[in-house]
Amino acid sequence: MTARTSALPVHGSRWLLLNRVSVSVLVLAVGCIALVLIGAIVYPGFLNLGYILQQLQIASFLGVVATGAMLVIVLGEIDLSVPWTITGTAIVVTGFAGSHNTLLADLALPLGLATGATIGLVNGLGVALFRVPAMVWTLAVNAMLLGAATFYTGGFKPPGAVPKLATYAALGHTLGIPNAFLLWLLIGAITLFLLHRTVYGTYLYAMGNSQRALFLAGARVRTITIWTFVLAGMLSSVGAILLTGYTNQAYQGMGDAYLMPVIAAVVIGGTSIQGGSGSYAGTFVGTLFITLLTSILAVMQMSDAARQMIFGAIILAMLLVYCSSDKDRA
Repeated sequence: MTARTSALPVHGSRWLLLNRVSVSVLVLAVGCIALVLIGAIVYPGFLNLGYILQQLQIASFLGVVATGAMLVIVLGEIDLSVPWTITGTAIVVTGFAGSHNTLLADLALPLGLATGATIGLVNGLGVALFRVPAMVWTLAVNAMLLGAATFYTGGFKPPGAVPKLATYAALGHTLGIPNAFLLWLLIGAITLFLLHRTVYGTYLYAMGNSQRALFLAGARVRTITIWTFVLAGMLSSVGAILLTGYTNQAYQGMGDAYLMPVIAAVVIGGTSIQGGSGSYAGTFVGTLFITLLTSILAVMQMSDAARQMIFGAIILAMLLVYCSSDKDRA
């Protein structure tokens, strides 16, 4: 009797979480449809199949990076080094791809991924071992990456070339579907497997709810934290490689415009900013919503500053909605 009674709150909380995630996904799906209709009014070519496929292609760059950001946020942390992880990876990839040494040129993409993994490792060590708040540590790492990139390039466009594989992944199509979107789907499938079919996923959600409880249960919380930041760093690098192939260059601050949209895509998808809950389906649909919204704002010739204000307002609004709903349930 006691065991059954104690289990009721757990099942109830899971049902409430499922309900919240389902509502978030449903609301975002309706929002995406509304944005498509609004876009069709503002720009008649918005409903063209080619334009829709282009939006899926562009959404893939944001979606891959948002995947890593979601893992960190579910953990109960946040990664603010995304902008210059993207830029730093792009500089490394184009720099080595443009090398006269054939071996180094062939290693451009692996070295780019290694760059993201290394940055993630530094972030993970700072948060897990030195116990510095992730917001402070990753912001400092982002500033250091900015300084290192500026020192290397002198503030000018970094030299180099774009690997053909990056261009093919970003701009190519398979059976009419953008390769970037197919890659995002693959990464999404792997992420879903990690979250729902592995011990890592179970520990990740548990740690977001109560790191102390998971530690007392014998789990290696430091290892989980480090690996989560490493995965996030690598996914930021994958997004950077796709973006480099799409723009056919690396340039200063190419990742600056991604921080707010990435966080917005994750948060509006129902992932709690406090950690412990979140759905990849919500992040996926949230990414599509942010991409469509950005496209409409661009068609309306909205300035970048205004876009950032809108993204910030969306995040604040969703935080207020989720926080108020959590208080009501408590």
